Amino acid sequence: MISALVGPALPDGRTARGEGEPRARRSTAREWASWIHGAEFVGADVPRPARPRRAGWTIPLVSIATRVVRAPRGAALECRAWPQEAAFRMIQNNLDPEVAEKPDELIVYGGTGRAARSWQAFDRILETLRRLRNDETLLVQSGKPVGVFRTHEWAPRVLIANALIVPRWATWDEFRRLEDAGLTMYGQMTAGSWIYIGTQGILQGTYETFAAIARRHFAGTLAGKLALTAGLGGMGGAQPMAITMNEGTALVVEVDPLRARRRLAQGFLDEIVTSLDDALERAERYRTERRARSVGLVANAADVLPEIVRRGTRIDVVTDQTSAHDPLDGYVPAGVADPAALRERDPEEYVRRSRASIARHCEAIVALARRGAVAVDYGNNLRGEAKEAGFADAFSYPGFVPEYIRPLFAEGRGPFRWVALSGDPEDIRRTDRLVLELFPEDLTLSRWIRLAGERVPFQGLPARVCWLGYGERAEFGERIDELVASGELTAPIVIGRDHLDSGSVASPFRETENMRDGSDAIADWPILNALVNTAAGATWVSVHHGGGVGIGNSIHAGMVAVADGTPLGREKLRRVLTTDPGTGVMRHADAGYPDAIDFARKNGIDLPST
Repeated sequence: MISALVGPALPDGRTARGEGEPRARRSTAREWASWIHGAEFVGADVPRPARPRRAGWTIPLVSIATRVVRAPRGAALECRAWPQEAAFRMIQNNLDPEVAEKPDELIVYGGTGRAARSWQAFDRILETLRRLRNDETLLVQSGKPVGVFRTHEWAPRVLIANALIVPRWATWDEFRRLEDAGLTMYGQMTAGSWIYIGTQGILQGTYETFAAIARRHFAGTLAGKLALTAGLGGMGGAQPMAITMNEGTALVVEVDPLRARRRLAQGFLDEIVTSLDDALERAERYRTERRARSVGLVANAADVLPEIVRRGTRIDVVTDQTSAHDPLDGYVPAGVADPAALRERDPEEYVRRSRASIARHCEAIVALARRGAVAVDYGNNLRGEAKEAGFADAFSYPGFVPEYIRPLFAEGRGPFRWVALSGDPEDIRRTDRLVLELFPEDLTLSRWIRLAGERVPFQGLPARVCWLGYGERAEFGERIDELVASGELTAPIVIGRDHLDSGSVASPFRETENMRDGSDAIADWPILNALVNTAAGATWVSVHHGGGVGIGNSIHAGMVAVADGTPLGREKLRRVLTTDPGTGVMRHADAGYPDAIDFARKNGIDLPST
């Protein structure tokens, strides 16, 4: 067995991000899928077998070998206008093998977060978008296109509802029953709303969180500090780079060797080992040398973290981004020789073992915190599932939003992202320069843009993410639109965000944990966010259930707008990029946060009850 892997060979024979090595060329989608799945493609007659999730039902799959989905590039339209074309390209971009975790199963990220309910539904969405008129709106119910109605040009071209269930029935068991019957789909946050951009999408937020930890606890840097975490999926894969960007040493546990290899190939992870002894030796050496370096350990976190506690290893920061929100299709229990077989044969036993492992995992984090590590929950419901399994002290360490991020939310600041529909990386580089031109006084933002340009690979269509607030988003969006209109950018730009934002989510275990007025579970706010963005001219709007923390634990909304260089498009951008962050200020002001109240008054936001 290989004990260490640093820069494995890509299909072109070069290494991917070995120490001191230049970045490998961008592989084709076909090469990429082949390398990740460890198989050679010898032609279209080599199918991957469909994998049933539970007895009696199989997701209709199409093999990667026979179908690779990639978004069209360039300025030629397949739809009637750019708003429809944007949705047409972005749903396909979500399933690009460079972007999606399991594209053959329509899974984008986050356990089982899908872009469409089935391949048939996916194809019908594309067919409908091709013919959709400029005064029509497509309705999508949990990944399935169900209707087209005449509306008007200001209306969204697509409205999406994913996994919404009447509260009394909003449990994993009931959701899975409905999913198995083909009636719903788990859309996570940006999977089913067609605005996922790969690991970069969460990278800056993770970077900012570790930067806040460094400022509060370690004199502004993680140099000489060891951060321990787990999970290298679509979200967790941002952790190693976020830590090393803050000059720290990262030890990241990942149960799936394919995911670890993927992060290594993409440049988010520096090296992989399969031995805990080797991992700790390397991590300790890098910490002592104050080297910004990340080590991935292929193992189960429920085994590794308790062993680290037993050994007395000093850990400076500990968190987690495994798919603990889903104890059946996300988290992998320790000590199970064939998890897929157990999941299929006895899902209830699988969940029981998952929760037992999650409890041990969480207990180890608490033990490390009591020994002096800075512990923070990163919003994957590890604590909630551990408490469900009987660990009473699961919530003895804080979530990252109330501890580090909420002051930003109070000013409508959050993860803003944009995508070059042209497929030309130079379009993103030009917008990077625009950010630096518009906001030179924001040193944190400037540092991020420079680091991202140097270190962050594009996955699928070129994209960028950065945190912008109320006023800044509208200004930036209008300036992007001017560049599109002038031809300086070669095609329109899609502008969106994560659902993890200041006014678009109700999630008591994450974004709205410990609200000042006790309104953690009030879900009116994301619905109001979706409604006002629909009224303001967003290109597509979505409302989802269960993203991040699992079914029954969150309601959240997304919006996407298109900078297409037209006068109508610019007016829509101006309005929706004001209403969207404005609802974040509104929500926090209504909860009694003084910073939000002051910000609203200074910026002329009309809040009748505040």
